Amino acid sequence: MSVVQLAMLPLALVVALLLVLVLFFPGCAPDPEKARLKATTKATYDKATGRLAELTFDADKDGLVDTWTHMDGPRILDTVVDQDEDGKIDRWEYYGEGGRLEKVALSRAKTGVPDVWLYPGPDGQVARAELSTEQDGKVDRWEWYEQGALVRAEEDGDRDGRVDKWETYEAGRVATAAFDEDRDGRPDRRLTYGSDGTLVSVETDPDPAGAFRKKVEVR
Repeated sequence: MSVVQLAMLPLALVVALLLVLVLFFPGCAPDPEKARLKATTKATYDKATGRLAELTFDADKDGLVDTWTHMDGPRILDTVVDQDEDGKIDRWEYYGEGGRLEKVALSRAKTGVPDVWLYPGPDGQVARAELSTEQDGKVDRWEWYEQGALVRAEEDGDRDGRVDKWETYEAGRVATAAFDEDRDGRPDRRLTYGSDGTLVSVETDPDPAGAFRKKVEVR
């Protein structure tokens, strides 16, 4: 799965806009749609302060609330979504100052526990991702993107807390893969692949600076 393909649309902004439409422009939609919006797009206020605390929303338009946006007055804090409406949250959005989307978490395993965390760059596209390959909430893979394309990744294959695999990507394919086989924290072997995905060379025996001293051409 390419996590960069997952939607980064900030749902909290959609919820806030629809609340305005429901409250201030009640005649803007046909009656059935207006009734659905009024039933599912609601505001809750803090009893002590009177400030807006939560907005609800029906994202898939089936008449059931599946999205909850938590607010501090006009400030958006976070949004949680139960996309398949199974009673477990499977999407989390976190916002910073000015309503800026800072992070999106997803539960690919549909367990209610996040196993992917996406961080947008200035252009709104995914710039970095953290993944739990075992889908248990423990991050063991890190990915970096440029203009929506995966360019490099690091992985903790044995989950001992140290990176032991490094990958680079070109045009959506693995260009190189390096491995730490003696667990000293640096690559001991590097594989290079051609544009067709076939193995081109194998490098081993790194010197103290990390440069490989042995190289075997495969083709």
